[in-house]
This record gives sequence, C-alpha cells and structure tokens, in this order.
Amino acid sequence: MKLPIETSSLDFLAVSIAEPVIDFDSKQQRVDADGKAIFAVSVVAIGGEGADILVVKVAGEPKSLTLGVQVKVTGLVATTWQMGDRHGVSFRADKVEVLSTTTKAPVTA
Repeated sequence: MKLPIETSSLDFLAVSIAEPVIDFDSKQQRVDADGKAIFAVSVVAIGGEGADILVVKVAGEPKSLTLGVQVKVTGLVATTWQMGDRHGVSFRADKVEVLSTTTKAPVTA
C-alpha cells in the first residue's frame, strides 16, 4: 500500500550524501520507469512531535547535496513491504531539493 505524506509542516535536513541504489541481483544501479538512476538520501524529518531519520529514494541525483543542509522533500510516499517474515516501510519522493547551499542547520549541544 502506498501512503502519501503531507510534508508542508515538516523540516528536513540531509544527513547523508546521495548514494546510488544498487539492484541486489544484477549489482547495477537501479533505474525508474523513465530510465533515471535512483539514489537514496538519509534525511531527518523534524516536526512538532519530534524527529525521525528516513532513507528516501529519489529518481535523479539531488544537486548540491551536502551534510546538514536543509532540503525540501516533494511527493513523499510511504510504501509498506513484506518478504517472508520480514516487513517494513520504505520511502520514495518525487524530488529532494537543497533549499540553500550556503546555510547549514545550527548545531546545538
């Protein structure tokens, strides 16, 4: 089942660079239906009830993505999956865009 996620009230910070998603069997980078390479980006989603780290897959490599930059996640969808006795949730987005390449989120201790 695919569940759309409303992101307008969330802030996102990149906590990894974009990594190619590799197909388990072929060992080649996965591509979407349009032939665009798929990348995985770890982001912290921050909302009124706390924060969570999500690994978001997106077609096309996000430009200027560095650690700690604020990003906009558009078209975020959660998909449930099950393989045998294993199950979980994966996240896919239409876009992950850097909001500013000059401003990083403040680090507090």
